[in-house]
Amino acid sequence: MSALLEVRDLAVSYGKVEAVHRVSLDVGEGRIVTVIGPNGAGKTTLLAAIMGLLPSRGTLHYRGASLAALSVEERVAEGIVLVPEKRELFASMTVADNLELGAFAVRRSGAIAAARADVYRRFPRLEERKAQLAGTLSGGERQMLALGRALMSRPKLLMLDEPSLGLAPLIVREIFNIIAALKATGVSILLVEQNARAALQIADHGYVLETGDLALEGPSADLAANPRVAETYLGGRVAPAGA
Repeated sequence: MSALLEVRDLAVSYGKVEAVHRVSLDVGEGRIVTVIGPNGAGKTTLLAAIMGLLPSRGTLHYRGASLAALSVEERVAEGIVLVPEKRELFASMTVADNLELGAFAVRRSGAIAAARADVYRRFPRLEERKAQLAGTLSGGERQMLALGRALMSRPKLLMLDEPSLGLAPLIVREIFNIIAALKATGVSILLVEQNARAALQIADHGYVLETGDLALEGPSADLAANPRVAETYLGGRVAPAGA
C-alpha cells in the first residue's frame, strides 16, 4: 500500500536541545498510524513539525511531493489538518461559527454545506448545540467540536494530538469509535496518544517514541503483544488479540 506521508530522518530542535532525533515513519493511504510514548517523548513536536509549525531537518513527502516549501496554510489546503492537544477553540464563538472557521480553505459553498451536514451527522450533539458558545461545552463536546472543525476542510491526512486527554472513559470510547469510523471514509490518520491501549486497538501500525527516538515499531497487534510495551504502557498486561 502506498504511503500518503513519508517522514525520513526528521530532527527538531529547541535551541541547542534536539527534541526529535532522526525519526522516520510512514502513514499509508486510508490507514490509522499511532505514535505512543511517555510525556516529553517528542510526540507533539513531531506533529508540529509535520504541520510546518516548527522548523525541522530531514525530509517530509506527502502524496509523493516534498512539503519543504509549503506554509502551514498551504499544507491545510493540500489536505493536512492537525487537531492540537489543547483543541484551541474560540470559546466566545458559537459551535456553528467554530465549524465555519474550519472550512477557510474550502472555496465552494456547496462543499461547505456538505461538510457541515457530514459533521452534524457524525456528531449529533454539535447540531443540537450549534448556537451554543464553545466555551460552555463539556470536555467531550469540545473534543467533538475540534474534530468536527478539522473535518470541515475535508482532510486527506488528519493528525490528532492526545484526543482522549482529560475525558471520562465513556467519552474516550465514543471518541475512539468516531476516529475508527473515519478510516472507512478514506481519511488517513496519524494519532498521537498516551492511552496506548485505546490507540493500539484502532490503529493499523504503531510507533513507540521515547526521548525523541523511535524505540519500537510494527503492526499494532504485535506492539500490543510485546512484553516491553505491555509493561510500560499497558499496565503490565498484554492486550488480548482483537481487543
